[in-house]
Amino acid sequence: MSSLDLSQFYETFFDEADELLVQMEQLLLQLDVDAPDPEALNAIFRAAHSIKGGAATFGTFPRLAETTHILENLLDEIRRGELTLRTDMVDAFLEAKDVLKSQLDAYRASQEPDDETFERICTMLRTIALQAKGEAPEVVELPLCLRVVRVKASDAQSIAEEMGNLGRVLAVRQAADSLAVWMETTCTKDDIEAVCCFIVDGDQLSLGREALPADEPAANAAATADAASAWVETADVLAQAAAPAAAPVAAAQAKASGIAEPALATPVVAAAEATPPSAVSADGAPEVDRRAGGGDRRAGDRRAAPAPATSAESTSIRVGVEKVDQIINLVGELVITQAMLAQTASTLDPVLHDRLLNGMEQLERNARDLQESVMSIRMMPMDYVFSRFPRLVRDLTAKMGKQIELQTIGRATELDKSLIERIIDPLTHLVRNSLDHGIETPEKRIAAGKEPTGQLVLSAAHSGSNIVIEVIDDGAGLNRERILAKARAQGLAVNDSASDDEVWQLIFAPGFSTAEQVTDISGRGVGMDVVRRNIHDMGGHVQLQSRSGQGTTTRIVLPLTLAILDGMSVRVGSETFILPLNHVTESIQPTNDQIYTVAGNERVLHVRGDYLPIVEMHQVFDIDGAQTEPTQGIAVIMQAQERRFALLVDQLVGQHQVVVKNLESNYRKVYGVSAATIMGDGSVALIVDVLALSRANREVAVQPEALAH
Repeated sequence: MSSLDLSQFYETFFDEADELLVQMEQLLLQLDVDAPDPEALNAIFRAAHSIKGGAATFGTFPRLAETTHILENLLDEIRRGELTLRTDMVDAFLEAKDVLKSQLDAYRASQEPDDETFERICTMLRTIALQAKGEAPEVVELPLCLRVVRVKASDAQSIAEEMGNLGRVLAVRQAADSLAVWMETTCTKDDIEAVCCFIVDGDQLSLGREALPADEPAANAAATADAASAWVETADVLAQAAAPAAAPVAAAQAKASGIAEPALATPVVAAAEATPPSAVSADGAPEVDRRAGGGDRRAGDRRAAPAPATSAESTSIRVGVEKVDQIINLVGELVITQAMLAQTASTLDPVLHDRLLNGMEQLERNARDLQESVMSIRMMPMDYVFSRFPRLVRDLTAKMGKQIELQTIGRATELDKSLIERIIDPLTHLVRNSLDHGIETPEKRIAAGKEPTGQLVLSAAHSGSNIVIEVIDDGAGLNRERILAKARAQGLAVNDSASDDEVWQLIFAPGFSTAEQVTDISGRGVGMDVVRRNIHDMGGHVQLQSRSGQGTTTRIVLPLTLAILDGMSVRVGSETFILPLNHVTESIQPTNDQIYTVAGNERVLHVRGDYLPIVEMHQVFDIDGAQTEPTQGIAVIMQAQERRFALLVDQLVGQHQVVVKNLESNYRKVYGVSAATIMGDGSVALIVDVLALSRANREVAVQPEALAH
């Protein structure tokens, strides 16, 4: 009889383990060290126990199983009162969670987890247990080594200099296309990689602990004996345990847990209904899957004791993203077909074909409802993004010596999965800026008459077909004079009479920073320009509001999804284009007294006191037969970022939802075009890239005496 292939259950285990790790981190962050909640401790223990049980069952994830086993033992002693919880323990458990996540990601990618990280976290966890029993001897730790491959000499020099800002460099070895830097630092692995990734790609980097080169001076070699941990804030704990002493403990624990004998943990599972036993509590009782309506997930011989059909019923189901995307594409094709039929049916006599036309109207309603329902499947709550920031705020405030309270609003607000994953990095940049530059230290806040604890608010809310995400802090706010002075020093064109909003936009210039000194958190002159570019790529824009001494609000406006679009169709010559409706503010037919010519023969449109540059679509896309006289066409007033302009078209056709088709993957990148769609008559219409057209004409500095009709 052939054995059951457990690999078919890997993905389910990975997904469940991911959710358990998220739950574990949230519970750890909420723990009161002085009076920990017993239920929270039990829940953290159960999460570690469930992951260990699943990993040990498969027998193919040994490092994950051993790490969770050691963590589980520690948590068990704490929840039973045998160990007293301390802050450094919570720090260690949070880092263990990070390591477990990296191990999980490695196994998911069919790779082996990093050996050095595995040994380090196991040693750290064992050290906590040994220290509590007074059995922790001294440890000597190797320095951190950063290796970079396929690197140019100039980039290697830049990286070496940056590492000097993050810690004490012990040795540097540079070859023709590689670099190795040995260093002592208290920065996290993520911080080091984030700095390096501004210079080189992530796949060029590797971090680990290595002995110094043999030819390194003895002074530097001796310095490694008391080197600070690069990734662990509880370095004083690590400095009290020796790896040789911990090795017998690890062997005994592994033997006791049965990890070394994976064959003993092989389950008997029915092929038709198999579930890895990743949710069995310490007393053997099955865990309740709260996500799936409370179904029993005990692993065992399902053939011997089949569960009733009702107990297996679930309120949720896991579906691969690619399957959802396929359904969305098919629904999009259905909507296009329905539009084609509707356009054909519009030519029929309603008296003779009333039943057909009624059926077409019903089909249109059903197609719209189906489209909205399918799109809702891809929507995810913003809690997916917000849930990672309590940990970030906790770690950075401890490092900076600040007191900051994080508040999140609108966690249930939903956004398309494709966008929600891409918004994480820009939001992280903004939060780091608020923590580092915005909110002051307790001493400065008290001197300014504020509460010592700063407030950081993350909010999300729907606004029509958009979502508005805000990062709000009550810090010092942006310094207008410092920004202007820095802009002049960098050779940027500035005007002392510029409005605050125009001055704030200067911080989005590449390389712009007002930081007085470089830190490992922010201040390298990279970030805000990347934030705006990434958000623009998602079809959104960024707005800044700031008041000196009162704080800063950064507002991100994004479309709810990129799969469908509310658009306005316009005609230029014989061509039809789609304008994203969220960029359209109004449309007017210009008159001669509204049109002025400025230097360079550029024309502007005077609308209620503003002089808006005119962008003529027939020139941008080289269309013959289009209307060239502005007074005979239509000017559509467009809002792109903080700039408005007038887009000249021949006529307006109508408003409707369109199914967005990626043009670049099906054809090639076209200037001024972001995507395409199929119209009801089967023709292809191009969707205009409003941000690109806003840059088609340079900014016009309008002086009254320079205007001419």
